[in-house]
Amino acid sequence: MKAIKKSLTEEEYLYLDFSHQTKGCIFPLHTSVTLFLLSYCDCKIFKICLVVTKEVSTDSSLLRDDLIQDVEIQIISRQELPPIVQNCCLPAVVERSDNFCRAGLAVVLRHIIQKSYEADPLKKELLELLGFKKTCLKACAEVSQWTRLCELTIPLAIENFLRESSDQPPTIPVEILQLEKKLSEPVRVHNDDKLRRQKLKQQKADGVGPPLTKGKAKSEVHTQETSEELDSASESLELKVAFSKLTVQEEPATTNREPSHIRKAKASDLPPLEHVFAEGLYFTLADIVLLPCIHHFLVIICKKFSEKLVEFPLLASWYQRIQEVPRVKTAASKCGIQFLHLPKLLTVSTEQHPNLSEVPGVEEHSDPLFIGGPRPTMAKLMEKGIEVMFSPHPCPTWTVDWNVLPAAVSPKEGKMSSDRALRKQQQLNNLVYVVTNQAKPGDRIVDFCSGGGHVGIVLAHMLPSCQVTLIENKELSLIRAKKRSDELGLSNIWFIQANMEYFTGMFNIGVALHACGVATDMVIEHCIKTRASFVTCPCCYGFIQNTSKFNFPKSEQFKKTLSYKEHMILCRFADQTAVQLPPQRRLIGKQCMCLVDLDRARAAEECGYSVQVISMEPESCSPKNNMIVGVPI
Repeated sequence: MKAIKKSLTEEEYLYLDFSHQTKGCIFPLHTSVTLFLLSYCDCKIFKICLVVTKEVSTDSSLLRDDLIQDVEIQIISRQELPPIVQNCCLPAVVERSDNFCRAGLAVVLRHIIQKSYEADPLKKELLELLGFKKTCLKACAEVSQWTRLCELTIPLAIENFLRESSDQPPTIPVEILQLEKKLSEPVRVHNDDKLRRQKLKQQKADGVGPPLTKGKAKSEVHTQETSEELDSASESLELKVAFSKLTVQEEPATTNREPSHIRKAKASDLPPLEHVFAEGLYFTLADIVLLPCIHHFLVIICKKFSEKLVEFPLLASWYQRIQEVPRVKTAASKCGIQFLHLPKLLTVSTEQHPNLSEVPGVEEHSDPLFIGGPRPTMAKLMEKGIEVMFSPHPCPTWTVDWNVLPAAVSPKEGKMSSDRALRKQQQLNNLVYVVTNQAKPGDRIVDFCSGGGHVGIVLAHMLPSCQVTLIENKELSLIRAKKRSDELGLSNIWFIQANMEYFTGMFNIGVALHACGVATDMVIEHCIKTRASFVTCPCCYGFIQNTSKFNFPKSEQFKKTLSYKEHMILCRFADQTAVQLPPQRRLIGKQCMCLVDLDRARAAEECGYSVQVISMEPESCSPKNNMIVGVPI
């Protein structure tokens, strides 16, 4: 009881979008997904507010009771949101202090799971939803295709599908095909070699090697069933492993040593593990996110176009199997989800499936004229008049007077070595000088990828008339930053745990110190959309690659000269600037860094910016010591 009382005294507000509702669903689907998780966790520790648009009435009696059983909900307008939340996409969770916000579906859902467990530590199975090493949907959607599929593209695709469905045979969303293809791929888990050998032993004992029977799961299994009953309903090793974990039993294990022919079998000869749930063998947050979306998709398919169901045998089997998970049916019932009873379907292999071959993949463009190494690429640029060139540093000797600042402002408070803290101070000297010379009273400054807040806290302290916002998707880093801010008594600072895409506020200056890979490009793009100045220090050039949002090279000037492959050569060698490398190699790395950043600068100039690529002083402050400064013209 003490743990529960403690959580209630720290009540948080959960804000969810509300556009409309239909039978068994509240839209947008992000809201239905969040309510389903709250029901599954039996979580009552949040004050829930549905946020409506101007066109929708705030009369709570309009909500259907069968969609939100056992949940107390308040309906508000967007104008009633706390200021920090008005700068974010929903869903969002805010602490009472109103200066710490968590925004975005994956971040909010992971937080709900953590708080539910803290309120009742006996519910250890809730933490299992976060997957191996608690990484389920932790990677941001901008860089993880799987997070993007679950968090963004499938919910949006299903909403569009439901909106456009008519009596004509529909075009199946490509995202559904991608999920079906994902379910057909072999499972990779941390102990898969051991499990695959167990599966081989089982197949040898049976005399055959049957694949996982995707349609084998029973359509009606009650939550009070024992693990033995669940096992009897499922013959495959994968299902036994999956459901033994769900029923809080030990995974199937063999006490006897494996036979010699099993131990000596080559990894390439072992049978693959097949999907039980969305991410593999275990029920995770990804299944929670997908269930409401796929349910409403299947409702339309079964109601109007049942002949299409055969195109998704793996998805249909997943849908049936997920109903066997303890508490899923109860949670679904409270949210107005009435499960369908689907017919058993034959599994179709990837090669035979008529639609899976149409799923777009990554194209590899061969370049017969390509020559490896950075020098040919650099020579090619020089022929077009593109050379390594840095703009002069505006004030190379300027430094923050660290000795007169409170201790909590210094990077030394971030628990790092004295040498590293000194280098961090030198890096901050460069960024702080540029920002403080651009900032005007009343400006809003955003520290993207803020980490522990080294940049943002200094700026908030030195520019008390400006509002500073720290955006970071790692919770512990942001909590450390808030603790330092609280020690300083700063009142002009906000903390937002979110991916960049979920921050929608207006601002005047964007800052990023060592934003990794394409994160630098995302920061620059965010600033350009808002017509804000930017001061970025890139990092991890080797992680740069084409994404759903960016193609490299970025600028027209570089595109006319370099192929994607040649640009990637520059990126890979730009990472070779470590102090332990030979001087000549570090020099080439520095030149490649400059060229990659010149491409970024040219692309921003094409959008109406004046941009400089500057080398930070002293250069020894970091192997990644470039600074890209852009100001809208």
